Amino acid sequence: MDLLEDDTPGRNEPEYTVSEISGAVKRTIEGEFGRVRIKGEVGRVMVARSGHVYLDLKDDRAVLASIIWKGQAAKLAVQPEEGMEVVAIGKLTTFPGQSKYQMVIEDIRPAGVGALMAMLEKRKKALEAEGLFDPARKKPIPYLPEIIGVVTSPQGAVIRDILHRLRDRFPRKVLIWPVAVQGEGCAPQVTAAIEGFNAMTPGGSLPRPDLIIVARGGGSIEDLWGFNEESVARAAAASDIPLISAVGHETDTTLIDYVSDIRAPTPTAAAEIAVPVRLDLLAAVDSYGARMAQALSGMVGARKQRLTDLSRALPRASELTQTARQRFDLAGGRLDASLKAGTATKRLSFEKAASPLRPSILARQTERMTARLTQTAGRLHTALDRRAERSRAQFDHVSGGLSLKGIQRDLGLQRDRLGRTTRTASQAGCIQVKSWRDQMEKLDRLRETLGYQATLERGYAVVWDGDKVVTNSTQAQKVTTLEVQFKDARIPVGAAAKAAPKPKPLKPGQPSLFDD
Repeated sequence: MDLLEDDTPGRNEPEYTVSEISGAVKRTIEGEFGRVRIKGEVGRVMVARSGHVYLDLKDDRAVLASIIWKGQAAKLAVQPEEGMEVVAIGKLTTFPGQSKYQMVIEDIRPAGVGALMAMLEKRKKALEAEGLFDPARKKPIPYLPEIIGVVTSPQGAVIRDILHRLRDRFPRKVLIWPVAVQGEGCAPQVTAAIEGFNAMTPGGSLPRPDLIIVARGGGSIEDLWGFNEESVARAAAASDIPLISAVGHETDTTLIDYVSDIRAPTPTAAAEIAVPVRLDLLAAVDSYGARMAQALSGMVGARKQRLTDLSRALPRASELTQTARQRFDLAGGRLDASLKAGTATKRLSFEKAASPLRPSILARQTERMTARLTQTAGRLHTALDRRAERSRAQFDHVSGGLSLKGIQRDLGLQRDRLGRTTRTASQAGCIQVKSWRDQMEKLDRLRETLGYQATLERGYAVVWDGDKVVTNSTQAQKVTTLEVQFKDARIPVGAAAKAAPKPKPLKPGQPSLFDD
C-alpha cells in the first residue's frame, strides 16, 4: 500500500442539522396533506392541566397521536371518549421535540348514530352504577307549586304549549330560564339553568321555584344530544328542587329522563303533571263541603236524640239531694249541745293543769337552777386555769429552743452558703470575660488579615493623593503630588520627591520609615 493512498470513500451526501431536518419534515407533511378528515376509534384520552386534550386515533393496524387545543376543546359539541368511533377534522403536523407526527384536531364528531348510541349506553351504565337512577332518591312533586321554573328555548312552541296548558288547568307564576336546546351551547346552558334555579333564595326578590320543568320538542338523536351530556344529568340529579324532564316526544329517551324525578312524554304532559285542574278542585271542594255539612247535621241530630234518651233515665234533682238535706238538719240540731259539752270539758282540763303551778313550787325550782349554775361556774374557772397552765408550759418549751447560739449557728451556715455562691459567680464571670477576650483577639487578627496592610506585606503598594487613594491613570495625571506607600514607608514620587528629601510622615496607624 502506498503511504499517500487514502482508502476513505468520497462523501457527497448533503449535511443537515437536527433542526433543519425536523423543519423540512414538518413543511413536507403540512404541505402535502393540509386539512384532512380521518375516521377511527378513540384510544387513550388525557386532559392536561393546561386544558389541552391529548388522544390517540387508531384502527386495527396503526395509531395516530392527536391533540385538541384548550380553546377548541371547549367548543366541541361532543367530547371524545375512549372506544368512541369518530370522524376527526384537522391538519397533520410534526412535534420535533419527540420526533413524531401528529394531528391537530379542529372538530370531532361521532361516526354515525351507532357511535352515539354506544357512547350513550356507556354513560348510562356509569351513572346507573353510581346510583343516580335509583327510584329511592327521587323526590315527590309538590301537589300545587306556587312558582314553576321552566328551562327551555323562549322562541319555540314548547314554552307556549306549557304556558297555555298551565293557564287552562291552574294559573301559576312561571320563571323562564332561556337556553339553547341543541348545539354546542345546549349542555352548559341547561346545566347552568338547573344550578341557577337551585341557587336562588326562597322568598327573595326573585323567588326560588318549587318545581323545575326541563322541556324541548322532538328531534333526532343529534339534536337531543345536549340532554345526554353527563354535566346535565349530574345537575338534574343534584337538584334540591323536584324536576320534571319533558325532552322530545314519547319515544325519545335521554339521560336526563333517567335522573329526573318524573319523566313526562311531552312538554304539555309536563304541565299537566305539574298542576291539577282548578275547576275539578273547586267541584271536589264543593262536594266535600256538602258531604261535610250533611254528615255534621246527621251527627248533631244523633247526639241530640241520644242525650234525650239518657235524660229520661236520670232521677229528679230534688230526689238526689233529699237524703243529704235530712242529714244536714240532724247535724245542725246536735251542734249546740256539742259546743256546750266541749267547752265544759276544756275548762275542767285547764283547772287540773293550773292547780300545781304555785309560787312556792316556782321558788324551789329557781333555787335548784341557781345552785346548778354556781356549780357549773366553779368547774369552768378550774378548767380555764388548767388550760392556761398547759399553754404557758408549751410556750416555755418553744422559747427554750430559740437560743442565741442556735441563731448564730444558722447565720454562720447562711454566711458559708453566700461565700460559696459568690466564689462560683466570680469564677463564671472570669471564664466569660476570658471567652470574650479570646473572641476579641480572634476578630482583631481577622481584621489585620483582611486589612490592606497585609496586602502591602506581600509586595503591593498604594498610591495616594493627599488623603485620597489614586486607583487609575486618569486620576494620576490630574494630580500634582503623588505618594507611594510600601509596607514600611510612604514616599513621594515625581517633582514632589525632589522637593521633599525626606519621606512624608504617615498618619496615625500607618507604617513609617522611622518605625522599628
